Amino acid sequence: MKIYTKTGDKGQTSLIGGTRVPKYNLRIEAYGTVDELNSYIGLIRDQEISGNDKLVLKEIQDRLFTIGSVLASDPEKSRMKIPDLKEEDVILLEKEMDKMNEVLPPLKHFVLPGGNQIASFCHIARCVCRRAERNTVHLAETNPMDENVLIYLNRLSDYLFTLSRKVIFDNKNEENNWIPRV
Repeated sequence: MKIYTKTGDKGQTSLIGGTRVPKYNLRIEAYGTVDELNSYIGLIRDQEISGNDKLVLKEIQDRLFTIGSVLASDPEKSRMKIPDLKEEDVILLEKEMDKMNEVLPPLKHFVLPGGNQIASFCHIARCVCRRAERNTVHLAETNPMDENVLIYLNRLSDYLFTLSRKVIFDNKNEENNWIPRV
């Protein structure tokens, strides 16, 4: 099987279901951003982090593939069975954040991105996640959307922020607190 098809050479691509759309289509932008996010999650997984964090990030990558499949499908034409995103997927993120927050110092300031390289990667992923969420919310204004997709992306950005704090804490670095000039 060749990896290249030449079918996108004129700026169009196919959704699952066969519908051809321009590559700037909002649906393409949404799942492309989810794909970008998934790559950053892989970068975080490749760092020196706890085994549990690596396992959770692997689960997140799997869920992001599910979300990408949902976004890449033409809901009117696709007959392909797409995996479901479930409420338990959101609950996993919430439980993991709760566990991290049990050991983290209370948050008293806004935190500037940085502190160590892993935390910086987490902040980049958080920003990409927020863009994926914005694109998906925009798409949902005119297309049916599984509510769990929107909730998951929203909660994932919170998880990535909390993970950034945890890797700072685990590595005994200092958080980069924002102290506004007044």
